Amino acid sequence: MSMDLFSNLEPQTITIDSSSQKQVLLLVDGSSYLYRAFYALPNLRNQAGEPTGAVYGIVNMMRRLVADFPQSTHRVCVFDAKGKTFRDDLYSEYKATRSQMPDELCSQIEAVHAIVAALGWHVLIVPGVEADDVMGTLAVQATAVGCNTVMSTGDKDMAQLVNSTVLLVDTMKQERMGVAGVEDNFGVPPERMVDYLALMGDTSDNIPGVYKCGPKTAVKWLKTYGSLDNLIIKAQEIKGVVGDNLREAIANNQFALTRQLLTIKCDVDLTPYVDSFDALKTPSPNLLVQRRLFDQLGFRTWLRELTADANSIPTGDARVFADKFTSLVTTPIVQYEIILTLPDLQRWLDKIQAAPLVAIDTETNALEAWKAHLVGISLCCEAGIAAYIPVGHTYSDAPEQLPLSGVLTLLKPWLESDVVHQQKVLQHAKFDMHVFANHGIQLRGVAHDTLLAAYVLESHKRNNLSALAERYLGKKGIAYEDLCGKGTKAIAIDQVSIEQVAVYAAEDADFTWQLHHLMLPIIQADEGLTAVYALEIASQPVLFEIERTGVKIDTQLLHTHSHELGVELLDLEQQAHGIANQPFNLNSPKQLGDVMYQQLGYPIQSKTATGAPSTDEDTLQALVHAKDSKGQPCLLPAVILQHRSLAKLKNTYTDPLPTLIEPRTGRVHTHYSQAAVITGRLSSSEPNLQNIPIKTVQGRRIRQAFIATSGCKLVSVDYSQIELRIMAHVSQDSALIQAFNAGVDIHRATAAEIFGVSSDAIHTVTNEQRRYAKTINFGLIYGMSAFGLANALGISNTEAKGYIERYFARYTGVKAYMSRIKLEAKTQGYVSTVLGRRIYLPDINANGPRRAGAERAAINAPMQGTAADLIKQAMVNIAAWLKLNQLNSKIIMQVHDELILEVPDNELEIIQKTIPSLMTNALTLTVPLIAEVGIGKNWGLAH
Repeated sequence: MSMDLFSNLEPQTITIDSSSQKQVLLLVDGSSYLYRAFYALPNLRNQAGEPTGAVYGIVNMMRRLVADFPQSTHRVCVFDAKGKTFRDDLYSEYKATRSQMPDELCSQIEAVHAIVAALGWHVLIVPGVEADDVMGTLAVQATAVGCNTVMSTGDKDMAQLVNSTVLLVDTMKQERMGVAGVEDNFGVPPERMVDYLALMGDTSDNIPGVYKCGPKTAVKWLKTYGSLDNLIIKAQEIKGVVGDNLREAIANNQFALTRQLLTIKCDVDLTPYVDSFDALKTPSPNLLVQRRLFDQLGFRTWLRELTADANSIPTGDARVFADKFTSLVTTPIVQYEIILTLPDLQRWLDKIQAAPLVAIDTETNALEAWKAHLVGISLCCEAGIAAYIPVGHTYSDAPEQLPLSGVLTLLKPWLESDVVHQQKVLQHAKFDMHVFANHGIQLRGVAHDTLLAAYVLESHKRNNLSALAERYLGKKGIAYEDLCGKGTKAIAIDQVSIEQVAVYAAEDADFTWQLHHLMLPIIQADEGLTAVYALEIASQPVLFEIERTGVKIDTQLLHTHSHELGVELLDLEQQAHGIANQPFNLNSPKQLGDVMYQQLGYPIQSKTATGAPSTDEDTLQALVHAKDSKGQPCLLPAVILQHRSLAKLKNTYTDPLPTLIEPRTGRVHTHYSQAAVITGRLSSSEPNLQNIPIKTVQGRRIRQAFIATSGCKLVSVDYSQIELRIMAHVSQDSALIQAFNAGVDIHRATAAEIFGVSSDAIHTVTNEQRRYAKTINFGLIYGMSAFGLANALGISNTEAKGYIERYFARYTGVKAYMSRIKLEAKTQGYVSTVLGRRIYLPDINANGPRRAGAERAAINAPMQGTAADLIKQAMVNIAAWLKLNQLNSKIIMQVHDELILEVPDNELEIIQKTIPSLMTNALTLTVPLIAEVGIGKNWGLAH
């Protein structure tokens, strides 16, 4: 194609000859494309029967547009956001006549956003305004920096933006309009388009015009009087019925409103979405994502075109695909350098200070955050260009390195800066925060984390840097083990040559930078994912502070408790030997199996993969209520279960907890994994705080060992029945909502429903009936079957089935939700939380037990995930409030739906008053949230 950008157009429109260096912004009205593609194409479907016509049409139009304007330097596709815009506030009837988007179009939107981003476009969705307004704003910004604009849309309103630097194209009609083209098409120049439309009105947007004023009349009036304002002044000159209609519109002050509705807003605040106009430069296409989507959608021609002669490549083999077709990807020249001199360090400092976003990675002498000290720092602010600053390599012939103290002194102001134009992106930033904190530096300005981005996109997949690089970049980087070895022969990275580590470290920073720019547009294309990602990013520094603060431990109490547990375990072991009439190793599945099934004659419940009778926990629980071959109760399983429970407490908590105290602080510092559980819940390790039982005496004693420091108390704030409340919200079950809004005991209310007790006699519900109802309430939200309920309550399957039937007869909304959510999971492969977090269920369309397990997860995951989102939002809000009010209270633990704070005695009153409110207002549900407060010198007393 000729370098003459707008060839065959009138002279006064934009032209770029071969010597021109002017940049070109290509703008697409994605929402306009979406509808036009959907209605223009036949009912296309893939092999799974899913509609694909809109996606196909958009891809076709985007490909054609890029082919027509290959020299575009910036590419942006803008979609309308969900919800109202400022025009709805101006005029309640705005677009009121439009029908709801068809379900078959709705189902394609997610794929459209993903494929547009993969084709190499920035995707923008800005709430409160329309796509037209975003495009208008970007066109004005482009003109301001000397960039030409090509706008592609089917919306005639956009013609008002055309000028000497802005061109309007319509790929479906194959039209291109400059200034003269607008007048040729509509009869008025661009600056009169608003007047023109205001006279005619716009039936598609339900904007009123002058009754019976069509295009010819509007053009005639504007040519005669020059503008709508002059026409209004001369309105008395217009004869006939149409003149009367014009004067009626003027009398009703109609034009003031219609002009506001029709005028494209060109000053939208885009700073939350676009760092700078430069950030809109055309991104590299993601061929791996294209290939996956083309395959999924059944676009075989494009798939063959993409993979050329490689039809034999397996669909999932991204590595082979990337290796064979690297020529299809715009791969930057790799330039990694080692910084050994002060001038080179200063040069890179100048570079990162000028960059809007920099990827950082650290190399350390230990993998545990609290023990890790810097060996080197890598930086990247441009794809393929990175640097490694070695500061701690200690092998014998290592070259002279810049001193660590000097490097950190120079970098510290930038590392601790949180200004918007000096943002950082890392892979697992929380670890690096600890590393820098170990050196007295508070890492700030962490705007993005590729670990969290990958977790938000695909929480069910591996999210380490190697897996992400292979999945998204088609690159297999250097592995840590390649440098340091494995097992007993492994060496510390400070003993590896600087030259080798430099490539590894710089590559990590480079990959992080590139991954961020690939994943963020996919996230931003979905409102829910955007909200979840923002929450994860905001939660990270809060979790860092919780980990950094730690919790004080009463070691003497733990030693005492550990000794008592040892005595109890010995007693249980002797009981087991007595039941078996012989000694045996309680921890040996084989010996236990021989005793239970061969010598005691217990009925076999299930078998292992090798065919041996099982001795797992579920089997032992089932045997507790069984009888042996002589008709006698099976006594041994209960003893074994108790022995296992106490042994776990001793081995996991009472013995190791004192050894985990950090000498520098005298406290225990757990590690919270933010991206490990697919539902969004946090997990903790070393020690694991999530699994300390609360219902047993032994578990409560362990909690008593978590104590407040002198002059403080522990404050526990716990959401009450949170998952049941979320169930009421997502199911919209009227009975559940009514019970929660009335503030009644939900388990007693459920008991009244399933046992036929009238609402005015709810006080007559027995404790046993309430216990049954509580088991049903919590069991069913975890997808419990009649068999599971029977085991839990110790009743027959028939009775359990009857209870469940009565429950669903009363709570019809819950039953409908369960059916609906399972179907939703089967259809799209995931379920979503209230906030928009996606929880993928790969086994939902499998067979047998795997599918049944996935269906149970589909029911519970939205509730568990929403609860996880809620507690994270509460943590973020509380941390911000504590900082704003300069309080010394600190969050020190998060356990499921509970937050534990260490609070100075003089702050107890305000904490007790304010924290519950911050927690209950973190998310708005149909039913009220309740947060219960407890205070004590230790965790056991506080909860």
